[in-house]
Amino acid sequence: MVSSLRKFAPRREHKERGQLSNRKHLGHLEKHKDYVLRAKDYKEKQRVLKRLRERAATRNPDEFYFNMERSQVKDGVHVEDRRTALTAEVQRLMDTQDVTYVKMQRDINRRKIERLQSEVHLADTPQGSHNGPRHTVFVEDESQVREFRPAEHFNTLPEFVHRKHNRPTLETLDQQDIARPATGTLKRSMRVREERLQELKDRLEREEQLKRAESEMLLRRSLKEKGDKKRVGKDRLGLAIYKWKAERKK
Repeated sequence: MVSSLRKFAPRREHKERGQLSNRKHLGHLEKHKDYVLRAKDYKEKQRVLKRLRERAATRNPDEFYFNMERSQVKDGVHVEDRRTALTAEVQRLMDTQDVTYVKMQRDINRRKIERLQSEVHLADTPQGSHNGPRHTVFVEDESQVREFRPAEHFNTLPEFVHRKHNRPTLETLDQQDIARPATGTLKRSMRVREERLQELKDRLEREEQLKRAESEMLLRRSLKEKGDKKRVGKDRLGLAIYKWKAERKK
């Protein structure tokens, strides 16, 4: 009888340890009851999201819903349709090719872009550009700065002042006969340069299309896989940006 009544006797209340004095700057120390409340809230939210996903998956697309009236079009792009926000070239790549092919085409296109950039780099560099090494000339005062003439200082013609190397002097020009390019050769070189610039522009546009197609294909593949995800924003085309929950690897 005594042993059966022993469990009804008052017992000591076991309290959890509070935050240590040297760790108060870290804030409140979470107790087990706090974790229970947080876990219940998280589970309830996950159940609500699961029900909403099921309703969205079984919804009839032809049935009227109020979001039809609230949907917006920004810069001619429907923010809710991922497909219509992409160009026809990107859509064709996504429908007919796989990610491996797109990656291969990006590598080929990137190498051609690097080659074109190296060809037109010197021609695109404007005279007086400060990219790279500089030739600094020191003078005594402001008046000499205003009166400074680079051609006279370097003893050359104004056409050769911008050169960082192979800058001939006036004496060298007098002693040697500098061959000038013919008019036809100059026009031909200018035409070739314009063609290279146009090809470079087209290659850069194609690189942007291939990059968009590859990222969209990888995103669609990831959306089909398992894992908790949520929308965190929109990109410049109005397409949704997703973020996956970090999972601990076993």
